[in-house]
Amino acid sequence: MAQGKTNAMRKLDAKKVPYESITYDSADGKIDGISVAGKIGRKTEEVYKTLVAQGTSREIFVFVIPVEQELDLKKAAKAAGEKKVEMIPVKDIQKWTGYIRGGCSPIGMKKDYRTFIDSSANQLDSIVVSGGKIGVQIHLAIKELQQITRSEITDLIK
Repeated sequence: MAQGKTNAMRKLDAKKVPYESITYDSADGKIDGISVAGKIGRKTEEVYKTLVAQGTSREIFVFVIPVEQELDLKKAAKAAGEKKVEMIPVKDIQKWTGYIRGGCSPIGMKKDYRTFIDSSANQLDSIVVSGGKIGVQIHLAIKELQQITRSEITDLIK
């Protein structure tokens, strides 16, 4: 089963972080977070999406927010200590992260970018994030995700 491992899973395994891998059928093309939450039988509040943005300094940042919510770019910029942040174009996601849209995990990117998790995560013990490819999600403890991504928890949503 080793071939089925994603970079995110390999990183978690290497650090001995407990997680649950959850797969879903993506053949219908519905890979948005809300659809995925339904397919895996989870509440949308438990499923988070990974967004990648670039600051005015050209530094790349990762933001992890609930799938039903929208990133507040002003709050994101403030958290990152930037004047402004903008989402990177979809065509550039793989170049920066090693992942593709719909399969972008906050764990195991090409580089360890500064990562921020929305403060709504404080209300949960664990969350579900992308497993690193379309059709795969990872369920793990918030504390574990925060530790492995060295992320900060802060208010990020509108």
